[in-house]
Amino acid sequence: MTTMKALLLALLTGAMLAGCSSADTPALEPIPGSITYGGQPRTKLARSPVGSAVYNQFYNGTGQRVEETYILQPDRSLKLVRREIGPDFPD
Repeated sequence: MTTMKALLLALLTGAMLAGCSSADTPALEPIPGSITYGGQPRTKLARSPVGSAVYNQFYNGTGQRVEETYILQPDRSLKLVRREIGPDFPD
């Protein structure tokens, strides 16, 4: 009976998580200074494991500091997953 309860719990959890898709959030578009602005970089990250995080920090045209996070995909391309824009020196 315990196996049946565990299976039912797993199915219910999976059904609840299926509604929590990130497909509702729009994809981040690269901006000037982004690694993928103008396309994927020519060099491939051959030694990094798939799923690795790559961080990029730069200043945009208005002088704000931009921090971006990319995830290395199975085809060795980079996917922009997070961007934070803030002042150069926080208060």
